[in-house]
Amino acid sequence: MSSKVPAGLKYSKEHEWVRVDGNKAVVGITDHAQMQLGDIVFVDLPKVGALVQSMKPMGVIESVKAASDIFSPVSGKVIAANGELVKTPEIINQDCYGKGWIAEIELSQPDELNALLDEKAYAALISEA
Repeated sequence: MSSKVPAGLKYSKEHEWVRVDGNKAVVGITDHAQMQLGDIVFVDLPKVGALVQSMKPMGVIESVKAASDIFSPVSGKVIAANGELVKTPEIINQDCYGKGWIAEIELSQPDELNALLDEKAYAALISEA
């Protein structure tokens, strides 16, 4: 089964997605990532107010198979974290691009978005995996 790669988002090579709205970015993990992980059982969210750096870990996601760092695809300040994931982490398996978002970040270096992949480049990356 192939992964969903919605248009209009940016993607990291570490399998996070970014939806940009002005100077804010909503971040989550991709469909490919959640399928590789399997049933997600725990998410360690970044703290609101924390400063995150592009391509540095900002949290941890655990499944029945593995634990994996969640990398921030952008630098900035965490202005929201999806508290629903604490109680029901499996939302990521069900709706990773919607209700399964992880954090909202106020961008400090918007130019970093240029280094991320568009949907075609990301689809090519995961088709080689």
